[in-house]
Amino acid sequence: MPWEVGRERGLAAELHRSSAELASAPGPHRSVRLMEAVVPALVLGSAQPESHVDAAAARAGGVDVVRRRSGGGAVYVSAASVLWVDFVIPAEDPLWDPDVGRAAWWVGDAWVRALSRVGVDGAVVWKAGMRRSEWSDRICFAGTGPGEVLVGGAKVVGVSQRRTRAAALFQTAAVVKWAPDELLGILSLPPRDRERARTDLAVAVAGVGEAAGARLFEALVASLPA
Repeated sequence: MPWEVGRERGLAAELHRSSAELASAPGPHRSVRLMEAVVPALVLGSAQPESHVDAAAARAGGVDVVRRRSGGGAVYVSAASVLWVDFVIPAEDPLWDPDVGRAAWWVGDAWVRALSRVGVDGAVVWKAGMRRSEWSDRICFAGTGPGEVLVGGAKVVGVSQRRTRAAALFQTAAVVKWAPDELLGILSLPPRDRERARTDLAVAVAGVGEAAGARLFEALVASLPA
């Protein structure tokens, strides 16, 4: 089945709405799209409470606060920090797996191949159950779920999914430059907890670097399963 490859630029809320509409449209088909947010944004998971956000700090920093329809904790997106890529597959696609735990494994496998193409070796796909931490309910990259990608034990690609009867939407983010203070500065945390989270996240997450990030989407497209 062929892949439709696209790029979209806009506000994070518009990009999330576009992906949700594509996954819900009649006759969905395979697609992979690079989503480029023109304004930094804190993206909350579908069930994440807004009390996790320091709204005043977000406004002061010019950071949009939006919500995605897939689950998990918050992700900070900006042009410099992550490579945001969304996939849609229809329910009749050979890649479709009714087991939610296995459903994103192929996504992680594609990212591993892409990372190898840009010189990031040693990446592995997490294929066990959800691994939580003290911060994972608030921060996506603080936990590890099936299909996500690690390098040297540090998470480099996060994955969330939303499934309907017609299609599955996989929303992924590869860390290019890991700067936890950008995220922690707009979360509602006591100073002591913020400092502990900063220490924990410094080793739990890693970025692939700007040079690899600049070539990663093209490498990902070349690594997609047939």
